[in-house]
Amino acid sequence: MKKILFLLIVFTGFQSILLAQSAISVNTSGQGDPILFLPGFATPGEVWEPVITQLPDYQSHTVTYAGFGGIAPVEMPWYNKLKIDLIEYVKNKQLKKLTIVGHSMGGNLALDLASSLPENVVKVLVVDALPCMREVMMPGVPVEALAYESPYNEQLLGMDEAAQSSYLDQMTKNMISNPQDQLQVKSWMMAADRKTFVYGYVDLLKLDSRPILSSIKAPVLLLVAGQPYGTEAIETMKKQYEQLPNKAFVLAKDSRHYVMLDQPEWFNQQLKALLSQ
Repeated sequence: MKKILFLLIVFTGFQSILLAQSAISVNTSGQGDPILFLPGFATPGEVWEPVITQLPDYQSHTVTYAGFGGIAPVEMPWYNKLKIDLIEYVKNKQLKKLTIVGHSMGGNLALDLASSLPENVVKVLVVDALPCMREVMMPGVPVEALAYESPYNEQLLGMDEAAQSSYLDQMTKNMISNPQDQLQVKSWMMAADRKTFVYGYVDLLKLDSRPILSSIKAPVLLLVAGQPYGTEAIETMKKQYEQLPNKAFVLAKDSRHYVMLDQPEWFNQQLKALLSQ
């Protein structure tokens, strides 16, 4: 009987650990005012390491999301879990005078945090992130039309390694200029949990951050990739961010989507200028 009770206690404790699993993993380094680094979709926090080495006087909190970078996946819906856990992280760590740097989907999460924690967040750098990607990529498609279960998603889930490699080759070439960086990001995506990669993207397509923009008090610097769309890209961003009160746009005219990889020195200059304000 005692053995049975012991096993029940152990099993119950194991269930509690599973239920309490965080959707984020955070690596902390350095001392000074905090900066929260949020990567884009399917990219681990490692992508920010070259940037962090240029900021010795700040405390860096570098996030990796569940399902990516070797972090165990969590159940869907996924994006909202990321947002909730990030808000709790900032609160629990009592991060004040916080600057948030977010690339792509990380930019959306940065906006969520700035809206939810106005007393903590003092500056935001958003790197090539649309508040509502669906409106640009799938104009006229209502959010209700998007579902985890679909023929296209089933095809993505069922791809063999060769098909996945070809698919990611095309994706990374569209988003990154340097072939070496393309290979690095591709390797991260190849290693991602497949279900998170496919279903998490549905969460991202459903997302519309525009309703929260007017509530954001912190100044927001928006870096916009100029390739392949040129000045049209910044006009699209201006339209989507119309309700954001305290903003500035800078066009990275020679960069694709991963601006910090395509133009690292320029990117660091923009970030340091924001931090010094």
